[in-house]
Amino acid sequence: MPGLTVVREGAGPEVLLIHGGASPRTTWGGLEPLADRWQLGYLHRRGYPPSPPPPGGRMDFEVDAADLEPLLAARPHLVMHSYGSLGGLIAAARAPLSVRSLTVIEPPLGQLWPGDPDVDRLVALGDEVLTHGMDTDPAHLREFLRIAGAPLGDGPLPEDVASGVRRAHGTRLAGEARPRLGLLRDAGIPALVASGDHHPGLERICDHVAEELGAERVVFAGAGHFVAAAPGFAERLDEFLRYAETR
Repeated sequence: MPGLTVVREGAGPEVLLIHGGASPRTTWGGLEPLADRWQLGYLHRRGYPPSPPPPGGRMDFEVDAADLEPLLAARPHLVMHSYGSLGGLIAAARAPLSVRSLTVIEPPLGQLWPGDPDVDRLVALGDEVLTHGMDTDPAHLREFLRIAGAPLGDGPLPEDVASGVRRAHGTRLAGEARPRLGLLRDAGIPALVASGDHHPGLERICDHVAEELGAERVVFAGAGHFVAAAPGFAERLDEFLRYAETR
């Protein structure tokens, strides 16, 4: 398969930014000042131009992981958001010595801790939207999109939001992912898990992921699902990356 596009800015140790369902620029707005100290690598996952489409038109976290493996040769810091966390964590577990640090932001890993009503509801909504796309029950679709940070009013869905739903339709369900978090913890990789304090299910998922990774747990409110844009997050990420460089 043809390779992915990574747009690099800045100079210094590499920080590979792995977006989820939104575009790289939407996901990582707010981190631009870090380019003064770090080389920021804005990865474009398959299906997000200028990277090629995914095989068969279906995005898949296992394909993401395979795409990422050769990019780990430079031993980057990995900063991962939402669905992009799945491929990133799987790739890191396959080559833990090739990763300097892990930053995980609101990963869709509720399937690993079933039984919490808020978490189970979030998993069910995500599965429904990925399975049915624009044919999802309208109330459920809007509920999910608001959690995911889409700008919604009371009228029809904005075309860019609807386009994103159509692109995600048929994506491999996040609930099928089983990243080996314990292996990453045992490898001693410095880890940071962040959330935006906008949905109780996501807060609990992040609590569990932090525990499994042996990670520091942080919360930055003010930007919803797009935690990178929240006040104070870029500065805290910079501190964490500097710490990881000393390990």
